[in-house]
Amino acid sequence: MPRDLDLGDRTKALEQLGVKRFAHAAIVGVVKDVLPETQAGLLVGSRPWPLLAARMDRIRDEGGTGLLAAHLARLGTDTSWKDGPTSTRVGRLVDASLNSLTTPPSTPVAPAFRVRVSPTAAHSRSTTTPATAAPGQPAPTDAPIPAHRQQAAPARGAGRTR
Repeated sequence: MPRDLDLGDRTKALEQLGVKRFAHAAIVGVVKDVLPETQAGLLVGSRPWPLLAARMDRIRDEGGTGLLAAHLARLGTDTSWKDGPTSTRVGRLVDASLNSLTTPPSTPVAPAFRVRVSPTAAHSRSTTTPATAAPGQPAPTDAPIPAHRQQAAPARGAGRTR
């Protein structure tokens, strides 16, 4: 990865990453074959496109356009990147593309932007305490305050006036 890579200058970035013009045209053609025109345009027009194109070029060099198409075919079958606000759709599409390029085509892929959280793990990491009372005592009426936010002593100089 070049240190002076500027994703704002697409042709220079593609050149720095070693993607030739003919290879780039072939990659864009595969993307247009796999995705609908609007999504292909969003992906090719995105800022991190040169990085994705470099990865796609490596896949195409190793296994041909068929392997690249097999990787990208997941974007057509797993459309979970379409869910959510339209303002972040390009980012989700880029994430899903990277996810489909970094895993073998035969492996089913979970959406890249959704994280599964175990409820048990979430409760164990929580800084709040449950609002339940010990048996035989009334339930607390105030919201619990995490231990790191509780005031241990009055602040120094608090209450002093001249």
